[in-house]
Amino acid sequence: MKQKPDHRSVRRRTSLACGLLFLTYFLVPVESDPNPTRLGLRIVLTLVILGVVAWLVTSQVRRQIVAATRERAAPPMAHLILALMTGLLAFALADYVIARVAPSQFVNLETRVDALYFALATLTTIGYGDVHANGQLGRVLVCAQMVFSIGVVATGFSLVVKRLTARV
Repeated sequence: MKQKPDHRSVRRRTSLACGLLFLTYFLVPVESDPNPTRLGLRIVLTLVILGVVAWLVTSQVRRQIVAATRERAAPPMAHLILALMTGLLAFALADYVIARVAPSQFVNLETRVDALYFALATLTTIGYGDVHANGQLGRVLVCAQMVFSIGVVATGFSLVVKRLTARV
């Protein structure tokens, strides 16, 4: 018979996975590539990864919504939290890569911390304006972040808050 993991163990693994994702974000190499073919492949790969992340987060949000509407036990929130964290870091990395490859695409986006700050400000719809998209490619990516934010992240975070407040 399969044993259900205790909440502390799930929280610990989720925290460890989030920490590893965060560490990976800062360690992954993103130097510019003078070879246009490789650069194009890297851009395509980044877009594919963003698409996979969007699909993963969307499927986790959908599972949470289905469970809530059918009054069933919802899947672990850890999966949703990890998917949301991955989405945030994937967009931050995409912003950083584009800013490194084409510096004119973003204003004041120079470091990975700047990119994480910008992605978080965009995904939470705060948008201070100190870092912003300036070129067409940067704006297309920011539009994708906005759609992701409205359609997925807002729903995902509201489900997380709802589940956490229901426990209290």
